[in-house]
Amino acid sequence: MKTRLTALTLLIAVTFTAYTASEPNNEASEQPPAASKLSVSQLKQLEESLSSNPLKNAYFGETHMHTGLSLDALFGMTATGPRVPDDAYRFAKGETIEISGYKHKLSRPLDFAAVTDHAEYIGESYSTITPGAPGYDSKELTDLRAALTFKQQMTWYGSFSENQRSAAGPTHPSYYAGPKTTQSAWQMAIDAVNDHYQPGTFTTLAAYEWTAVVGGGNQHRNVFFRDMILPLQPFSAIESTDETKLWAWMAEQEENGSTVFAIPHNSNASKGLMFPSTYPDGRPIDEAYLRLRNKYERSVEIMQIKGNSEVLAQFWPNDEMAGFENAPSMVNYAERKPMKNNFVRWGVIEGLKYQMQYGINPFQLGFNGGTDSHNGAMSDVAEDDFIGGHGPADNTVEKRRTEEVPAWLMARDENPGSITGVWAEKNTRGQIWDAMYNRETFVTSGPRIQVRIFAGQQLKDTHQDVVEMVKEGYANGVPMGGTITAAQTAPVFNVWAAKDANGANLDRIQIIKGWVDLNGEHHEKIIEVVWSGDRILDSKGKLASVGNSVDLKTAFYTNTIGDSTLMGSFTDQEFDPSLATLYYARVLEIPTPRWSTYDAVRNNLPLLTDVAATIQERAWSSPIWFYPK
Repeated sequence: MKTRLTALTLLIAVTFTAYTASEPNNEASEQPPAASKLSVSQLKQLEESLSSNPLKNAYFGETHMHTGLSLDALFGMTATGPRVPDDAYRFAKGETIEISGYKHKLSRPLDFAAVTDHAEYIGESYSTITPGAPGYDSKELTDLRAALTFKQQMTWYGSFSENQRSAAGPTHPSYYAGPKTTQSAWQMAIDAVNDHYQPGTFTTLAAYEWTAVVGGGNQHRNVFFRDMILPLQPFSAIESTDETKLWAWMAEQEENGSTVFAIPHNSNASKGLMFPSTYPDGRPIDEAYLRLRNKYERSVEIMQIKGNSEVLAQFWPNDEMAGFENAPSMVNYAERKPMKNNFVRWGVIEGLKYQMQYGINPFQLGFNGGTDSHNGAMSDVAEDDFIGGHGPADNTVEKRRTEEVPAWLMARDENPGSITGVWAEKNTRGQIWDAMYNRETFVTSGPRIQVRIFAGQQLKDTHQDVVEMVKEGYANGVPMGGTITAAQTAPVFNVWAAKDANGANLDRIQIIKGWVDLNGEHHEKIIEVVWSGDRILDSKGKLASVGNSVDLKTAFYTNTIGDSTLMGSFTDQEFDPSLATLYYARVLEIPTPRWSTYDAVRNNLPLLTDVAATIQERAWSSPIWFYPK
């Protein structure tokens, strides 16, 4: 079952519903001035003057990465010193920067980006890298800058790692030079956001990471501001490792005029804390918790350099596509054990239980993606050009094959990370932020695949024309991230995906359905909606493999299998209107070489035997939710 778009239809689709960075952006024929050069009123006027597409464009960006303002990203980033936010934004815009001795650049610039340096120790990092700053000449920082080897640097840093993971919560070290250094570091980040924002061409968002670690379980959140009404300094885990205290602080910022939300990440390393049933103090979560989390946490990061958090094959044996970049060696560090409730699919289905009981879903989360790179390299996600993501921990082929990323995983289990896509009317700060807030986001494991899904009770099967599909979807249904309440008839889903213009063909589009029964038990089903080739479903609804064109001796593949676009429709005849239910799309590419295969072939080394030689890159849409009355 498949639908290929005609050349004319595909041209219309690109013109009206999709923009990718590999094509010219017609929104701005000239480079606009940076926001820092404009007054508030001039900036608003410029943003409003840009043409707007009501059917929305696809924009790709980075929502999770670190520079030299993160203390764990200082080590060996370059031969001349650590990177700062300004360098990261220049890299995102297509400029070459030096990383651990490499001259490196993106093959395609990004449309938007956010640096998310850790709030914890950001002042200490500023003191470390800024000559003349308070604390710069302290013995501890002088010793750090004199540490020549990665081992020496990590020995120095180890005290902070243990401090951050302590039961009592992290504290500032003795040489912390005070809040003014924190404020100066935050201002450095803000200045870079202003200096690089070019409405219509490149959007920057003010953001940071709240890095709470409770008993070795990650509670990390990236906090995003819509505009530049910002606090004097960010709220960190040194103030509190309780997520409800973070939300209370965010509410205070709203009272001061800010507009803000948070994206949790690394649920795969959360030790069951990311989708909890209790407050941090052990009390059962109540309506107050549900409302706060639903308001302030709008998306969840589904994949990053430290692993894919959608599903784990161990707990989803019936999902044939579950074993994708799960970073199995991560369980050997910080006493992390495999837990089903660490994974995003479990979390978003668990949220339906609260919806049924309270009418509020604390885990009604769209999907975002990022790298969590500590190299200052925004969305450096290409498999064939991966140089590692943690400075001297993984900056050579040998280290990536044999060494570890300290406290996390074996470097060979890393992946280059993922990238966030949004559907927005124009490339401005407000539009990009709103798309993320409204959950009209999708994620890819690196390639710039585009995916759309619409749902409604009365949607027409418009799968011969993507433009009509989009118009119909917005007029008579909801897009990804949307909610339909009190549906009484079987919902119809229209889906569409297009390959990365520079990448591999597509294998299939699936819809993942999840629901809870009246006893709160989880259920799910994987539906094959549309696929390439002449394959047919077997009696169990399974689809044969698309094949594999990869030559492992040369690390080349061909697009002789798969399709460049896929489009289809699905009606859920098993829908029960009395149960809370969600659906999201998953798009699979044909097999391509993994980064470790490229490394091996280029250097005449044997393939690694304990990681996959080929992978099926993929994309995920945010869910669509159906709720009873």
